[in-house]
Amino acid sequence: MMGNPLLDISAEVDQALLDKYGFALNNAILAEEKHVPVYEELMAMPNVEFIAGGATQNSARVCQWIMQKPQSVVYSGCVGKDKYADKLKESASADNVDVQYYVVDDTPTGTCAVLVNGKERSLCANLAAANCYKNEHLKSAEMQAKMTGAKIYYNAGFFLTVSPESAMDMSKHANETGKTYCLNLSAPFIMEVPPFKAAVDSLLPTTDFLFGNESEAATFGKVQGWGEISVAEVAEKIQKMPKEGKNPRYVVFTQGATSTVVAGPEGVKEYPVPAVPEAEIVDTNGAGDAFVGGFLAQLAAGKPIEECVRCGHWAGGVIIRRSGCSYPATADFK
Repeated sequence: MMGNPLLDISAEVDQALLDKYGFALNNAILAEEKHVPVYEELMAMPNVEFIAGGATQNSARVCQWIMQKPQSVVYSGCVGKDKYADKLKESASADNVDVQYYVVDDTPTGTCAVLVNGKERSLCANLAAANCYKNEHLKSAEMQAKMTGAKIYYNAGFFLTVSPESAMDMSKHANETGKTYCLNLSAPFIMEVPPFKAAVDSLLPTTDFLFGNESEAATFGKVQGWGEISVAEVAEKIQKMPKEGKNPRYVVFTQGATSTVVAGPEGVKEYPVPAVPEAEIVDTNGAGDAFVGGFLAQLAAGKPIEECVRCGHWAGGVIIRRSGCSYPATADFK
């Protein structure tokens, strides 16, 4: 897995703070200059938490937690040479993830403001060093050995704002060797900003599993000019787009507590999400990342799609009962 390692700065906030910066709940954006002061505001709050984050790193940690065998998951991304990077590596390594950071000296480690309001959240990422990943790191002998040894490859769409060429190299390698490449749409802006959408379009022919949520599905359909169609119809249309290689394409769209839509060569299926009592929900931050981690853990084990979805739902259910993307010491998925 390769993505943008970020130290999450998480705190409960009121609507006034969200309005002050123009943040929307259940959304993720990249920080602009006007957003920079929010990090200091959060850090000054008494309830602030610092959590190893970044969408892909969250998925890597959850996947490793479920797979149990140490260092089954390799994670790479760019960090600075600072205490925040030390915190990130300490956390991910403690979770038995094989961490392969690319370290730069002149840029601080990236951070993500996690503004929790009720049981929903808004994310604002200041990529900083995460924006400095270079494809030369992927081409290093050590990383090439890691890539050759893997059988599943995953990028969140956020990484396409940083090093689309690295994602393309991973995708091509998977396609040429009959392995599995997975991509997540990650946020509506990935489809709305032309260079990022172009990167998605370039990767789609070699993408075996495409993940997203209902808002990302709607945005994809809108940008494609498909009009007001359902999430299931968007999934079906993407599944039928041109595909290279021997593997079929699956499109997996979550919809929060509503059923998860999966479009594959056998058609479109919907899988109900097990209900989580409202009183047990702490916050929804990391739920989508956890779903992917659970799904990929079962995919790596060779389980059928319905088991992958079931584990994704289970992992998401664990995470929303806790603060941030955290989990118990052991995974009891059965």
